[in-house]
Amino acid sequence: MKVLKIIKQALPYLRQHKRQVMVIKLGGELAGNPDALRSLAEDISLLGHVGVRTVVVHGGGPQATEVSRRMGLTPTMVEGRRVTDADTLDVAKMVFAGKINTDILSALRMQGVRAVGLSGVDADIVSARRRLPTEMRDEATGEMRLVDFGFVGDVVEVDGSLLLLLMENGYVPVLASLGSDSDGAILNINADTVASVIAQDLHAGKLISLTSVAGVLRDKADPTSLVPLLTTVQARAMLDGDVLQGGMRPKVKAVVEAVEGGVRRGHILSGLAHGSILLELFTREGCGTLIVGEHEAAEAAADAASAEASSSIAEGADRLPGARRAAGRPVLPTWGGSA
Repeated sequence: MKVLKIIKQALPYLRQHKRQVMVIKLGGELAGNPDALRSLAEDISLLGHVGVRTVVVHGGGPQATEVSRRMGLTPTMVEGRRVTDADTLDVAKMVFAGKINTDILSALRMQGVRAVGLSGVDADIVSARRRLPTEMRDEATGEMRLVDFGFVGDVVEVDGSLLLLLMENGYVPVLASLGSDSDGAILNINADTVASVIAQDLHAGKLISLTSVAGVLRDKADPTSLVPLLTTVQARAMLDGDVLQGGMRPKVKAVVEAVEGGVRRGHILSGLAHGSILLELFTREGCGTLIVGEHEAAEAAADAASAEASSSIAEGADRLPGARRAAGRPVLPTWGGSA
């Protein structure tokens, strides 16, 4: 009966998500974990069977760091972003568009998913320009300093027409986070940023950012301090403070920008927990951090009570719930700058 209840609860979400485009971003720590990659591939396979169209965007930081060190290079990171000289760019091309992309394709093929490996260089999907030296705060000293990121790109334009063509024909695009400028120079672009701009260009219903922790934590040392729901205003308040550090900062920033740019909902959740995407998408409780606009948050809270009542009535009558809008998180917590 418990399984039946879960299936009934999922029905309105299945209706809502059908034919939606969802962008799923994962980092190298997950791509290098065979168990996590297998679970992700299973989730994507199921999403495809219920009519959800997906694009996978990936980076590969840990693998790039490992290969760099093997080559005698010392990786440099600033606020979770990699400084990329000419040698490091070669590593990024080998690792991102080579090993990691192929490993993801292999995992998807094992689950019967027809996937196509790409980078942002293909078909001018991601056009970028080289980032100018930027003044940033040194996390160690707290002082401001000028940082030259080298061959790191800032996105200028996105063309998702090839991605749409592939999805319409039943393929899952798997996109490495490289782009190029108008002269064809290859640039390393943060994968969270690529996922965000791709989601906006495709008018995606969701951007799902997979990480190695449960979601946004109030205290990064305490896994039970998960924040289940944030508005974009609350998330920006966290970015302005010192709660978010390291690689979580660009993740939250990218998801917030996607939601502000028209993506209906953003999610940050663990890619190490089996079935996390399915739990997040097809249950009211979810399992990670949901980031939404102010209007969407109020709407989700208002819908929750009627959704619960509708499900209870349906279960009492031993039938499936009627067609209705799928509700979001039932409670909007007080956190950051907005209630």
